[in-house]
Amino acid sequence: MLDEGRAATAADKAEVAAVIAELAGHFGDRLALGRAIREQHANTITWLANEAPDAVVFVESTEEVQRVVRACAKAGVPVIPFGTGSSLEGQVNAPRGGISIDLSRMNRVLSVHPEDLDCVVEPGVTRKQLNEHLRDAGLFFPIDPGADASLGGMASTRASGTNAVRYGTMKDNVIALTAVLANGEVITTARRAKKSAAGYDLTRLFVGAEGTLGIITSLTLKLSGIPEAISAGVCAFPTIRAACDAVILTIQSGLPVARIELLDEVQVRACNAYSKLNLAEAPTLFVEFHGTEASVHEQAERFGEIARDFGGGDFSWATRPEDRTKLWQARHDAYWACLPLKPGAKALATDVCVPLSRLADCVDETKHDIEEMGMIAPIVGHVGDGNFHTVTLVDMDDPQDVAKAKSFISRMIERSLAMGGTATGEHGVGQGKRKYMEAEHGAETLAAMRAIKAALDPRDIMNPGKMLP
Repeated sequence: MLDEGRAATAADKAEVAAVIAELAGHFGDRLALGRAIREQHANTITWLANEAPDAVVFVESTEEVQRVVRACAKAGVPVIPFGTGSSLEGQVNAPRGGISIDLSRMNRVLSVHPEDLDCVVEPGVTRKQLNEHLRDAGLFFPIDPGADASLGGMASTRASGTNAVRYGTMKDNVIALTAVLANGEVITTARRAKKSAAGYDLTRLFVGAEGTLGIITSLTLKLSGIPEAISAGVCAFPTIRAACDAVILTIQSGLPVARIELLDEVQVRACNAYSKLNLAEAPTLFVEFHGTEASVHEQAERFGEIARDFGGGDFSWATRPEDRTKLWQARHDAYWACLPLKPGAKALATDVCVPLSRLADCVDETKHDIEEMGMIAPIVGHVGDGNFHTVTLVDMDDPQDVAKAKSFISRMIERSLAMGGTATGEHGVGQGKRKYMEAEHGAETLAAMRAIKAALDPRDIMNPGKMLP
């Protein structure tokens, strides 16, 4: 087995070569060795170094995942699951080499149970693909990270998105899953019942494990009915603190807002240019309400009153589906919209999450840091649950710029932890945030996590070098 931080020995290379030879006999041209495709299956989005696997296998069934894992387990070769490659903390990197298992061809919707509001899917199904499949049944799957990510990847990173304030995150919407363990055995974590008090909650153990405990090969997901009425709007505020204070009061008042997103004035300017919007360049909230015609109207009126109390301007409402789509697509494209603000720079998208009552303090202090340090780092966030992001633009050829960005990110995370928050609300740990795990969880909790990892993956072949420091 390859130890992290150590160059491969001849024996290690021989083990990898033997695994590749064994897999080639079954997978043929579905086993790829070319450098370009291997690099595409490692980190490509953020500034973390690209660490490519030794080979990529395109699997099409649970049995084929088992075949790959058993071959790797026998030789002690790492296995790295790959969905769409949209993760932001290096989760798909192969720091010790090994085999990348590309699950994108496992993209079937296996069953839909409208009467039970659930469905069963393979891990390569993307969120947009699933919602297109569900539309005619009057149902939708509400978790919507910025990328059109695979549902297996979303479960593995415990993803959320703009709808999380009303519908929860992946941990709230995965009922059960099937996974291949490090020894090649298959387990199913639960049945389709909406709740159970029988045994350990293994579903929640695998949701957010980032492929370090096993590879998800199917998911049973909770669905929601498409609302009768939907209304979305934008409202500008005089300061970023005023916008955050409006969010805090909205949630504390029990107003059932479906989406409430914050964009600072820099992010608004970027979205205006990239998505052809015409918004005032000021801290802005994007909001959306779901329900009946009457309830949506009442919610919008009540929110308008709260916004005015904090200096919010007039609402610009988007009631037509095409206008709402344009608005929320602009929000989902926020990462890409930031890149032209500093041509040639790499983008470091990172997130923290704090208790709602500390949201305004955390965002305001982060904004102050950005301005004091002279950086370009737009702020955008799912602020209804205390989660926000910065997209720090970094000149990787300038050591001072890199050092400044690292200092800023560390201060942001330390600030969140000091306020009772977390180092990551939805991006996950991967490689990028492993060093903060002990500060967040403590040595005893980390020891318990390591014990679970050792019990399920004693040879440390499942996505090694991720999550646990």
